[in-house]
Amino acid sequence: MDTIKSLEMTRLAIKALEEKKGEDIRLIDISQVSVLADYFLIAGGSNRNQIQALCDSVEEVLGRAGYPVRQIEGFDTANWVLMDFGDLIVHIFDKENRLLYDLERIWADGRQINLADL
Repeated sequence: MDTIKSLEMTRLAIKALEEKKGEDIRLIDISQVSVLADYFLIAGGSNRNQIQALCDSVEEVLGRAGYPVRQIEGFDTANWVLMDFGDLIVHIFDKENRLLYDLERIWADGRQINLADL
């Protein structure tokens, strides 16, 4: 997928997360350090219902735009949900697991992008 489509997908996902009050939304460009994806989008939710609503919102918004989710892991327990859209991987955490796994630290070789710059 090209960069323009990756960015469009990412912008849509951020908007979907913001509409459902996703917390501490972060974007990491991992395109130079991994073949997994171009971007990791990381957000938090305050409880299981909100985390599932965030996932549903992202899946619906991206699906309508022609970007179907390839795979979703962790939706039922909703303490860490991973949504694979190919060049974009969305991670939605509860507070405890976000601190525990600390993807921002693990993927520090990637480039953190200021959401306002999008």
